[in-house]
Amino acid sequence: MLNIILSISSTIIIYLLMAKLYKRYHYPFLMPVITASVVLIVGILLFNIPYDVYMEGGKWLQNLLGPAVVGLAYPLYNQRHLLIKYKYSILSGLLIAMISGLISVYALLLLFHVDKEWILTALPKSITTPIAMQVSETIGGIAPLTAVLVMIAGFTGAILGPWIYKLAKVNSPISRGVSMGSASHGVGISKLNEYGEEDLSIGSVSMSLSAVMGAIICPIFAMLFL
Repeated sequence: MLNIILSISSTIIIYLLMAKLYKRYHYPFLMPVITASVVLIVGILLFNIPYDVYMEGGKWLQNLLGPAVVGLAYPLYNQRHLLIKYKYSILSGLLIAMISGLISVYALLLLFHVDKEWILTALPKSITTPIAMQVSETIGGIAPLTAVLVMIAGFTGAILGPWIYKLAKVNSPISRGVSMGSASHGVGISKLNEYGEEDLSIGSVSMSLSAVMGAIICPIFAMLFL
């Protein structure tokens, strides 16, 4: 029972402290979801805490992911007119993002003569974690490693995304939502919340549709090219 209380309380306290730090120093790489993860990992390693012990309490926080995703339906409902108006732009953008993502990963890893198993592991990196792991296992990849690559993709998009938007002068909520939702899933969407409800809505539906598309297209791509 003590392990559960310590795991939950330490995670929440660290996150709140990192959120306060981010509020004061508003840099993308200081996003609380990133810094809190780093601090927790370092703490677990320093104090030699077994992962199973931490997850005695961590699993209760993990179970809140479901309700959190469902909660995205509220801004989605509020901005439903945008989804209807730009449905073809959103769908075509997601399809192009999915295919170009698969081709770029495949071509880059093939260029460096990476083993087939590692390529299969990396292909689902832009799909949300639970589905990415299932797809990876189905096509012959290493599911736990795929989960790590999904996290890296999320952190990279959340950090570099705002700078790219600023540099390229991307001011459309549709463009920001589709790009971040399709490439950086949940972590990226948490960043979109800072732009407004429109971005958040498009990002959440993009993440969901990307997961569906990825679950279909990724195995077909692997079957054709690997």
